[in-house]
Amino acid sequence: MSVVPYKDKTSSKREQVEEMFDSISPKYDLLNHLLSAGIDISWRKKAIRLLQPEKPKTVLDIATGTGDFAIEALKLNPDKITGVDISEGMLSFGREKIRKLGLEDKIELRSGDSERLPFADNVFDAVIVSFGVRNFENLLKGLTDMHRVTRPGGTCLVLEFSKPRRFPFKQFFGFYTNRLLPLVGRLVSKDASAYTYLPESMQAFPDGPDFIRVLEQAGFTQTRWIPLTFGICSIYIGKKR
Repeated sequence: MSVVPYKDKTSSKREQVEEMFDSISPKYDLLNHLLSAGIDISWRKKAIRLLQPEKPKTVLDIATGTGDFAIEALKLNPDKITGVDISEGMLSFGREKIRKLGLEDKIELRSGDSERLPFADNVFDAVIVSFGVRNFENLLKGLTDMHRVTRPGGTCLVLEFSKPRRFPFKQFFGFYTNRLLPLVGRLVSKDASAYTYLPESMQAFPDGPDFIRVLEQAGFTQTRWIPLTFGICSIYIGKKR
């Protein structure tokens, strides 16, 4: 059974994820940096550095949220970055952030379903996503659509939480995500379900070699798995032939 934010509702995972992010959007950036002690910033920077040799000119940032990954991707010096997200609440904060930075000519944020991307085939040199694939209703379908819009020779890069496998990081991470994270998230965001859903979705997510298998099933080749910070987070890379 799919992990969903609001267990008392019968709506689809997609609808519930949209509702959840609309709910927490005012506090999302604050909580991201607070709950990760700012490490999420360095994770995004490392992921983008891995793409620099590719020199992509067109970049699609899926589940863009408030646009942090899209803004970081400007270091690739692309012609255009397009970000898509299902949450208008998150997008509104992202558009305001981009407007204040004067980046509207480089980054466009638009509403879009990550599993039914509103783009033609073979459009983007790089398709990236940070902390978003875990929320897909159908992981394989979402990755397959990412493959569809990537041009031949292009690159897919996924940054996502993963589960540490070694003592004592495995035990500490379990305590942090199951006890401390929901408490702080509830106090700051006022949405208890959102930060209970986070550790549940992380636990259910097929990380590491399991995710690589799904990435390859979606059509990507030359895949790589790069664990970060004792395995708390991982970068996954695949190419389209």
